[in-house]
Amino acid sequence: HPFEVIIVDNGSTRPQTGQFLDELTAADARVRVLSDPSPFNFAGLNNRAVAATDAPLICFLNNDTEVITPDWLDRMATEALRPEVGAVGARLLYPDGAVQHAGVILGLGGVAGHGEASLPADAPGHLWRAVASHRRGAVTAACLMIRRAVFMEIGGFDEAHLAIDFNDVDLCLRLADSGLVNVVLPSVELVHKESVSRGTQRAPDDAARFAGEVAYMRATWGRQLDADPSYNPNLSIALNEAYDLATAPPTTPVWKKTNLR
Repeated sequence: HPFEVIIVDNGSTRPQTGQFLDELTAADARVRVLSDPSPFNFAGLNNRAVAATDAPLICFLNNDTEVITPDWLDRMATEALRPEVGAVGARLLYPDGAVQHAGVILGLGGVAGHGEASLPADAPGHLWRAVASHRRGAVTAACLMIRRAVFMEIGGFDEAHLAIDFNDVDLCLRLADSGLVNVVLPSVELVHKESVSRGTQRAPDDAARFAGEVAYMRATWGRQLDADPSYNPNLSIALNEAYDLATAPPTTPVWKKTNLR
Protein backbone atom coordinates (compact mmCIF):
# COMPACT_ATOMS: atom_id res chain seq x y z
CA HIS A 1 0.00 0.00 0.00
CA PRO A 2 1.21 3.56 -0.65
CA PHE A 3 2.52 5.28 2.46
CA GLU A 4 5.10 7.80 3.55
CA VAL A 5 7.29 7.96 6.64
CA ILE A 6 7.95 11.32 8.29
CA ILE A 7 10.72 11.15 10.88
CA VAL A 8 10.78 14.11 13.25
CA ASP A 9 14.40 14.75 14.23
CA ASN A 10 14.19 16.70 17.48
CA GLY A 11 17.75 17.94 17.80
CA SER A 12 19.71 14.71 17.41
CA THR A 13 23.45 15.25 17.98
CA ARG A 14 25.06 11.83 17.43
CA PRO A 15 26.82 11.57 14.03
CA GLN A 16 25.53 8.00 13.68
CA THR A 17 21.95 9.27 13.81
CA GLY A 18 22.52 11.79 11.04
CA GLN A 19 24.20 9.16 8.90
CA PHE A 20 21.37 6.70 9.49
CA LEU A 21 18.73 9.27 8.50
CA ASP A 22 20.67 10.24 5.38
CA GLU A 23 20.88 6.60 4.34
CA LEU A 24 17.15 6.12 4.89
CA THR A 25 16.10 9.10 2.79
CA ALA A 26 18.58 8.21 0.03
CA ALA A 27 17.32 4.63 -0.15
CA ASP A 28 13.57 5.33 -0.15
CA ALA A 29 11.82 8.44 -1.51
CA ARG A 30 8.86 7.73 0.78
CA VAL A 31 10.97 8.64 3.82
CA ARG A 32 11.31 12.29 4.82
CA VAL A 33 13.07 13.87 7.77
CA LEU A 34 11.49 16.89 9.46
CA SER A 35 14.16 18.71 11.45
CA ASP A 36 12.89 20.49 14.57
CA PRO A 37 15.52 21.35 17.20
CA SER A 38 13.06 23.18 19.46
CA PRO A 39 12.64 22.13 23.13
CA PHE A 40 10.95 18.74 23.38
CA ASN A 41 7.19 19.06 23.04
CA PHE A 42 5.68 15.71 22.08
CA ALA A 43 2.32 17.21 21.15
CA GLY A 44 3.82 20.01 19.06
CA LEU A 45 6.27 17.75 17.21
CA ASN A 46 3.48 15.40 16.18
CA ASN A 47 1.20 18.26 15.16
CA ARG A 48 3.93 19.62 12.87
CA ALA A 49 4.46 16.16 11.39
CA VAL A 50 0.77 15.95 10.50
CA ALA A 51 0.91 19.43 8.95
CA ALA A 52 3.70 18.18 6.68
CA THR A 53 1.52 15.54 5.01
CA ASP A 54 -1.89 15.23 3.40
CA ALA A 55 -2.16 11.48 3.96
CA PRO A 56 -5.74 10.48 4.85
CA LEU A 57 -4.56 8.15 7.65
CA ILE A 58 -1.99 9.09 10.28
CA CYS A 59 -0.11 6.62 12.46
CA PHE A 60 1.84 8.16 15.33
CA LEU A 61 4.72 5.88 16.26
CA ASN A 62 7.40 6.40 18.89
CA ASN A 63 11.02 5.84 17.93
CA ASP A 64 11.43 3.39 20.82
CA THR A 65 9.07 0.80 19.35
CA GLU A 66 9.60 -2.39 17.33
CA VAL A 67 6.78 -3.90 15.29
CA ILE A 68 5.95 -7.57 15.90
CA THR A 69 2.76 -8.03 13.85
CA PRO A 70 3.56 -8.11 10.09
CA ASP A 71 0.20 -6.73 8.86
CA TRP A 72 -0.13 -4.18 11.67
CA LEU A 73 -0.90 -1.21 9.41
CA ASP A 74 -3.66 -3.07 7.56
CA ARG A 75 -5.27 -4.18 10.82
CA MET A 76 -5.18 -0.70 12.31
CA ALA A 77 -6.37 0.96 9.12
CA THR A 78 -9.38 -1.37 8.92
CA GLU A 79 -10.56 -0.02 12.28
CA ALA A 80 -9.48 3.60 11.78
CA LEU A 81 -11.51 3.89 8.56
CA ARG A 82 -14.76 3.00 10.31
CA PRO A 83 -16.77 6.24 10.54
CA GLU A 84 -17.65 5.74 14.21
CA VAL A 85 -14.02 5.22 15.30
CA GLY A 86 -11.68 7.93 16.52
CA ALA A 87 -8.29 6.64 17.74
CA VAL A 88 -7.00 3.09 17.28
CA GLY A 89 -4.31 1.77 19.61
CA ALA A 90 -2.20 -1.38 19.76
CA ARG A 91 -0.92 -3.76 22.42
CA LEU A 92 2.54 -2.76 23.57
CA LEU A 93 4.98 -5.08 25.32
CA TYR A 94 8.01 -4.37 27.46
CA PRO A 95 11.29 -5.82 26.10
CA ASP A 96 10.96 -8.72 28.57
CA GLY A 97 7.61 -9.70 27.01
CA ALA A 98 5.28 -8.40 29.73
CA VAL A 99 2.36 -6.21 28.71
CA GLN A 100 2.89 -2.47 28.92
CA HIS A 101 -0.31 -1.19 27.28
CA ALA A 102 -3.56 -2.76 26.15
CA GLY A 103 -5.67 0.36 26.55
CA VAL A 104 -5.86 3.20 29.05
CA ILE A 105 -8.12 3.31 32.11
CA LEU A 106 -9.35 6.85 32.70
CA GLY A 107 -8.91 8.12 36.24
CA LEU A 108 -6.47 5.39 37.26
CA GLY A 109 -3.96 6.98 39.64
CA GLY A 110 -5.64 10.37 39.28
CA VAL A 111 -5.66 11.02 35.53
CA ALA A 112 -5.10 7.81 33.55
CA GLY A 113 -3.06 4.61 33.66
CA HIS A 114 -2.38 1.25 32.06
CA GLY A 115 -4.41 -1.35 33.92
CA GLU A 116 -2.86 -4.29 32.11
CA ALA A 117 0.74 -3.21 32.77
CA SER A 118 3.11 -6.06 33.77
CA LEU A 119 0.72 -8.87 32.82
CA PRO A 120 2.48 -11.88 31.27
CA ALA A 121 2.21 -11.77 27.49
CA ASP A 122 0.00 -14.88 27.43
CA ALA A 123 -2.38 -13.71 30.17
CA PRO A 124 -5.91 -12.85 28.97
CA GLY A 125 -6.36 -10.14 31.58
CA HIS A 126 -9.60 -9.02 33.23
CA LEU A 127 -12.50 -10.25 31.08
CA TRP A 128 -9.99 -10.97 28.28
CA ARG A 129 -9.31 -7.26 27.82
CA ALA A 130 -5.59 -7.86 27.28
CA VAL A 131 -6.20 -10.01 24.18
CA ALA A 132 -9.58 -9.01 22.69
CA SER A 133 -10.30 -5.95 20.57
CA HIS A 134 -12.63 -3.57 22.38
CA ARG A 135 -13.50 0.05 23.05
CA ARG A 136 -11.45 1.98 25.59
CA GLY A 137 -11.67 5.45 27.07
CA ALA A 138 -8.23 6.20 25.64
CA VAL A 139 -5.17 4.63 24.01
CA THR A 140 -1.54 5.68 24.06
CA ALA A 141 0.03 7.68 21.23
CA ALA A 142 3.18 5.54 21.27
CA CYS A 143 1.32 3.75 18.47
CA LEU A 144 -1.97 5.39 17.49
CA MET A 145 -3.79 5.58 14.16
CA ILE A 146 -6.43 8.16 13.29
CA ARG A 147 -8.02 9.67 10.20
CA ARG A 148 -6.27 12.94 9.36
CA ALA A 149 -9.57 14.77 8.81
CA VAL A 150 -10.75 13.82 12.30
CA PHE A 151 -7.43 14.78 13.88
CA MET A 152 -7.52 18.21 12.24
CA GLU A 153 -11.19 18.77 13.00
CA ILE A 154 -10.70 18.42 16.77
CA GLY A 155 -7.54 20.53 16.74
CA GLY A 156 -4.80 17.90 17.03
CA PHE A 157 -2.74 17.42 20.17
CA ASP A 158 -2.86 20.18 22.80
CA GLU A 159 0.71 21.45 22.64
CA ALA A 160 -0.05 24.52 24.78
CA HIS A 161 -1.24 22.72 27.93
CA LEU A 162 -0.02 19.13 27.50
CA ALA A 163 3.43 19.27 25.97
CA ILE A 164 4.63 15.87 27.17
CA ASP A 165 2.12 13.89 29.26
CA PHE A 166 -1.56 13.05 28.80
CA ASN A 167 -1.86 14.71 25.37
CA ASP A 168 -3.01 11.35 23.95
CA VAL A 169 -5.60 10.93 26.72
CA ASP A 170 -6.86 14.47 26.11
CA LEU A 171 -7.07 13.72 22.36
CA CYS A 172 -9.11 10.57 23.00
CA LEU A 173 -11.43 12.40 25.39
CA ARG A 174 -12.10 15.08 22.78
CA LEU A 175 -12.77 12.37 20.22
CA ALA A 176 -15.27 10.75 22.59
CA ASP A 177 -16.80 14.16 23.25
CA SER A 178 -17.40 14.50 19.51
CA GLY A 179 -19.26 11.18 19.44
CA LEU A 180 -16.47 8.85 18.28
CA VAL A 181 -15.19 5.72 20.01
CA ASN A 182 -11.58 4.73 20.71
CA VAL A 183 -10.51 1.15 20.07
CA VAL A 184 -7.55 -0.99 21.13
CA LEU A 185 -6.40 -3.94 19.00
CA PRO A 186 -4.38 -6.43 21.06
CA SER A 187 -3.89 -8.45 17.86
CA VAL A 188 -1.45 -5.72 16.81
CA GLU A 189 1.67 -6.03 18.94
CA LEU A 190 4.79 -3.89 19.26
CA VAL A 191 7.65 -3.80 21.71
CA HIS A 192 7.85 -0.42 23.47
CA LYS A 193 11.23 0.37 25.00
CA GLU A 194 9.71 3.09 27.13
CA SER A 195 11.90 6.23 27.45
CA VAL A 196 14.94 4.56 25.88
CA SER A 197 15.63 7.49 23.55
CA ARG A 198 15.13 10.33 26.03
CA GLY A 199 16.17 8.56 29.21
CA THR A 200 14.45 8.52 32.55
CA GLN A 201 16.30 11.49 34.02
CA ARG A 202 14.43 14.77 33.74
CA ALA A 203 15.25 18.41 34.41
CA PRO A 204 14.55 19.69 37.94
CA ASP A 205 11.56 21.68 36.73
CA ASP A 206 9.96 18.58 35.19
CA ALA A 207 8.00 17.81 38.36
CA ALA A 208 6.37 21.24 38.15
CA ARG A 209 5.56 20.70 34.47
CA PHE A 210 4.02 17.30 35.21
CA ALA A 211 1.98 18.68 38.11
CA GLY A 212 0.66 21.41 35.84
CA GLU A 213 -0.42 18.90 33.23
CA VAL A 214 -2.13 16.78 35.89
CA ALA A 215 -3.95 19.87 37.17
CA TYR A 216 -5.02 20.81 33.65
CA MET A 217 -6.42 17.35 32.99
CA ARG A 218 -8.32 17.27 36.28
CA ALA A 219 -9.73 20.76 35.73
CA THR A 220 -10.71 20.06 32.13
CA TRP A 221 -11.85 16.44 32.25
CA GLY A 222 -12.41 15.61 35.93
CA ARG A 223 -15.94 14.30 35.49
CA GLN A 224 -15.01 12.10 32.51
CA LEU A 225 -11.84 10.84 34.19
CA ASP A 226 -13.87 9.61 37.13
CA ALA A 227 -16.42 7.81 34.93
CA ASP A 228 -14.58 5.76 32.31
CA PRO A 229 -17.38 4.23 30.17
CA SER A 230 -15.26 1.10 29.58
CA TYR A 231 -14.44 0.48 33.26
CA ASN A 232 -16.84 -0.78 35.91
CA PRO A 233 -17.50 1.97 38.48
CA ASN A 234 -17.34 -0.61 41.26
CA LEU A 235 -13.64 -1.17 40.52
CA SER A 236 -10.82 0.85 42.01
CA ILE A 237 -9.04 3.69 40.23
CA ALA A 238 -6.37 3.96 42.93
CA LEU A 239 -2.78 3.63 41.75
CA ASN A 240 -1.74 -0.04 41.39
CA GLU A 241 -5.28 -1.24 42.15
CA ALA A 242 -6.68 -1.68 38.64
CA TYR A 243 -9.54 -4.21 38.58
CA ASP A 244 -9.62 -4.53 42.38
CA LEU A 245 -12.96 -3.82 44.03
CA ALA A 246 -13.23 -0.18 45.07
CA THR A 247 -13.36 0.46 48.80
CA ALA A 248 -16.20 2.92 48.25
CA PRO A 249 -17.91 2.52 44.85
CA PRO A 250 -18.61 6.00 43.43
CA THR A 251 -22.06 5.20 42.10
CA THR A 252 -25.36 4.05 43.53
CA PRO A 253 -26.32 0.57 42.26
CA VAL A 254 -28.92 0.64 39.49
CA TRP A 255 -31.37 -1.45 41.53
CA LYS A 256 -31.35 1.22 44.25
CA LYS A 257 -32.12 3.94 41.70
CA THR A 258 -34.94 2.10 39.97
CA ASN A 259 -38.53 2.14 41.18
CA LEU A 260 -39.50 -1.50 40.73
CA ARG A 261 -43.08 -1.07 41.83
